[in-house]
Amino acid sequence: MSLTPFLLRIFLLWFLFISTALAQSVPAVYSHLTFNKQGQLVMQKENGRQITANPASFCYTLTQMIGAPQGTKDGLAFNFQDTTLNGIMYYGFINYQDSRYPQPVYFKTVAKIKKGKAKINLLAMGGKYDMIDWEDTGYGAIGYRVLNERGQIIYIGHLNFSGKGPFRVGQTLTEGPFINLLTPQGATISFKTLTKEKCRITVHNQTFSDPQAAIKHEIRIGGLEPDKAYSYTVHFGGQTQSYSFHTAPQPGSRRPFLFAYASDSRSGRGGGERDVYGVNFYMMKKIMALNSFKKVAFMQFTGDLVNGYLSNGAEMDLQMANWKRSIEPFAHYFPVIAAMGNHEALIYSFSDKEKHRYEIDRFPFARYSAETVFSRNFVNPLNGPLSEDGAPYDPDPQKTDFPSYKENAFYYIYDNVAVIALNSNYWYAPSLKHSPLLGGNLHAYIMDQQLKWLKHTLNKLEKDTRIDHIFITEHTPFFPNGGHGSNDMWYGGSNKYRPVVAGKAVTKGIIQRRDQLLDLLVNQSQKVRAILTGDEHNYCRTEIGPQTPIYPKKYTLPKLKLQRAIWQINNGSAGAPYYAQEKLPWSDWTQNFTTQNVVVYFHINGRSLRVEVRNPDTLEPVDEMVLHK
Repeated sequence: MSLTPFLLRIFLLWFLFISTALAQSVPAVYSHLTFNKQGQLVMQKENGRQITANPASFCYTLTQMIGAPQGTKDGLAFNFQDTTLNGIMYYGFINYQDSRYPQPVYFKTVAKIKKGKAKINLLAMGGKYDMIDWEDTGYGAIGYRVLNERGQIIYIGHLNFSGKGPFRVGQTLTEGPFINLLTPQGATISFKTLTKEKCRITVHNQTFSDPQAAIKHEIRIGGLEPDKAYSYTVHFGGQTQSYSFHTAPQPGSRRPFLFAYASDSRSGRGGGERDVYGVNFYMMKKIMALNSFKKVAFMQFTGDLVNGYLSNGAEMDLQMANWKRSIEPFAHYFPVIAAMGNHEALIYSFSDKEKHRYEIDRFPFARYSAETVFSRNFVNPLNGPLSEDGAPYDPDPQKTDFPSYKENAFYYIYDNVAVIALNSNYWYAPSLKHSPLLGGNLHAYIMDQQLKWLKHTLNKLEKDTRIDHIFITEHTPFFPNGGHGSNDMWYGGSNKYRPVVAGKAVTKGIIQRRDQLLDLLVNQSQKVRAILTGDEHNYCRTEIGPQTPIYPKKYTLPKLKLQRAIWQINNGSAGAPYYAQEKLPWSDWTQNFTTQNVVVYFHINGRSLRVEVRNPDTLEPVDEMVLHK
């Protein structure tokens, strides 16, 4: 009896799950978990009942959606490696010469996807439809969209081809190029290619190359002058693409610039581009177009990029690829710095007969954790803390027991501004609020080693005379206003919630830890201007100061006295489904609450700082204020 491709895929997923489990042990930071003789991860409840981890769910992956393309005598053939996939495929040429932001122009016909396969007839796109001159040059590029039977867009891809019939698949930039790690002397330019190749980039008569052939490329550009525009050309597979970027000023130059802020772009309601398999593609394109029009220096985007809460890292890669595609035409030119949220969770899950769900960060952490998957999808600074190893609650000082903070907690400097990106969903266990049985970290809780790193980083930036303004960004609000009053750094006013490590709750509860953070940001710093948050799908700003009520009525623990005022600016309105306003103790200190989709702009002019908020869909002004004179 032979297996169908679909059943074979399910079998391979299960085999991968079992073989992975057999090769690993449970990290010491978790409790009530073991592997059985069959290699299955098992949790044991208090009543002794054992529950096997849910297997990795059926999903689409990025490798599938790239489509294993092949040339044919009249066009291109795609195999999405899933016989259950039926739908349609939109496709059209991309002209890289006639637009600063090249995107597909879709052809009048579509290709049908039957049992996971589709064909494109390029010969039918000649004559009056040849807007890229492929008939003369023998080279061209198409963009394509894969839609399932329900009409949902699963993936938006690119592919280069050569020939005039028959055709061949050409080397392709499947992602990017993106500008990362911008400095006064250069940047890191990242991109992916369809197949392994040693690529190079030319900038200002200099050539920078990969050290070896790769699919994922991160090429460091250096030796440039500060605050200057440079064109760059990516060379791959005998082809080129050219764009430009502007180097950062020397820190402390105090020249006028602006940057953008938003979060929460996971799928919205309304269909179409508002739900491109995990991403509100429509709203992100609108935000990025407005950013480009306003000539931002960079954009900070903090968490819930995608739907997430997945069990398969390959599916997370697909959702992340869709998010990167939404920003891509504009991110060729300026950096978009992404940080983690709770929806970037990659989890093991368990379900009992009572329909309770238990969820923890996947392991081994170095290969499968949410932090590792996030790190492999983005290029961020490497100046953050290492991990929570070494904290008082570390169960084994001789071993690495926690996930890495690599590229998910960090800081960066642009001119006289420093941005510190915290990870308030590190080692996140979504079910911890309801059950401490397995352990894990609480939504919104900043653990000890990250707190220690934050204090050290703030002290360093406070002493740096080139820095006038510090922004703290993390996904979860200190003071929720709409949608998350039962968690974030409030939990309905209860301090009992906290991480659980190796079966033991840590010393500080969520409100105590919030106060420690506030003491650092407000009382021990004079440069922190605002906390930039998301999680709640709305925009508002909340004054955090001596008069702001920040405790529940019957709070008996010591209370923090704030010595000055800063602002919490929440913008979780980049496309995720909205949340209305709740009544909370600090509601009277909250202003301009709206469920409109907005992007926040910070206008920096030396030591002065102005905030502008606009709806990127309608261009309507939503809010403005002087944050610092």
